[in-house]
Amino acid sequence: MARSVRKIGLVVLALCAGLVVSAAAQAQAADKTATGGAYYTFQKVVYQNDGGWPDNKAYFQRFLHNVGAHIAATDGKVEIRVVDFAAGVQLFVMARDDADLAKSIDALRAKGVRFLVCRNTLLGLKLTPADLYGVKDEDLVPSGVAEIARLQGLGFVYIHP
Repeated sequence: MARSVRKIGLVVLALCAGLVVSAAAQAQAADKTATGGAYYTFQKVVYQNDGGWPDNKAYFQRFLHNVGAHIAATDGKVEIRVVDFAAGVQLFVMARDDADLAKSIDALRAKGVRFLVCRNTLLGLKLTPADLYGVKDEDLVPSGVAEIARLQGLGFVYIHP
């Protein structure tokens, strides 16, 4: 009887040791993928762009870089909407004469990013889509703030860098 109890104890001990080794291996594997897209599941994200006064150009460059870095970090497993309102609309005004900003916008659009522009802001600034780089009527939303709330209701996570 003592021999059987001892044998069972050894089997239980071996199983426990195996579980510990397995858990350690899984944790190590997770650490290795933590820097790559395999770590992230699909994401739906809405970014708020309301400008970066006093230096809009520097702000817009950082903003667009961050959106691109987000796509790279997830290996493209992300749906991104950028809602532009208030001073954020200046991104598209400036991009008409700034090839670097225009190139960054185009590169993100090519990766599936949708830029949505507040119609209220355009009315207030007396601008039309024709005044903005690459903005079409279908890119307009009635209200930037309301659009962010709508997208959050649809499961998008809100980011305001």
